[in-house]
Amino acid sequence: MSDERDTGHDHRHAHDHDHDGEGQDPPSDLALRVKALESLLVEKGLVDAAALDAIIDTYEHKVGPRNGARVVARAWTDAAYRQRLLTDATAAIAELGFGGRQGEHMIAVENTPRIHNLVVCTLCSCYPWPVLGLPPVWYKSSPYRSRAVIDPRGVLAEFGLEIGEDVEVRVWDSTAEVRYLVVPERPAGSEHLAEEALAALVTRDSMIGVGRAVPAPEAPRL
Repeated sequence: MSDERDTGHDHRHAHDHDHDGEGQDPPSDLALRVKALESLLVEKGLVDAAALDAIIDTYEHKVGPRNGARVVARAWTDAAYRQRLLTDATAAIAELGFGGRQGEHMIAVENTPRIHNLVVCTLCSCYPWPVLGLPPVWYKSSPYRSRAVIDPRGVLAEFGLEIGEDVEVRVWDSTAEVRYLVVPERPAGSEHLAEEALAALVTRDSMIGVGRAVPAPEAPRL
């Protein structure tokens, strides 16, 4: 059975599934095929190698998931910002200076003790580059894209994330029009941490929904 809710955008739906499915491993790394395609495009003069390297360097090393982690950490520490993020994620993210191509229309969804959110793109690999950097290989794989909707609990278990039966799993389908950012639950015992330290606990996987934030270190003893 499924519980599907129309959230007001075409192809934007939250699904609640609880079916047992057979596990499938993601395909092997696509790096060699990507490199071959890059070489072919450069050889034919369709792509400038230096410009391509600069773009990849920006998203891989300067953006990565750090921007998204800062957004989440701010939401954890600033209730007013959190509300703005959940109301209009695009504008709230822009407040911190992040935005642009692949992040024009953002929606933030929040994990709670009773709701766990998972993001997928069933049609291709739409992904919020300005806040999460380059998408991981598994996010673009056919098994993840299909099974995240059909058997989300099974997929999460394969990532080492067990979700209780009393927790609703909502699957959000990204499109070319809208992309999602999961705000993971703030780790217990993190009250003593400043915003920068909190950002270090936020992982890319937790902002996609296949993981949780890193546990907080113990507070120093006085």
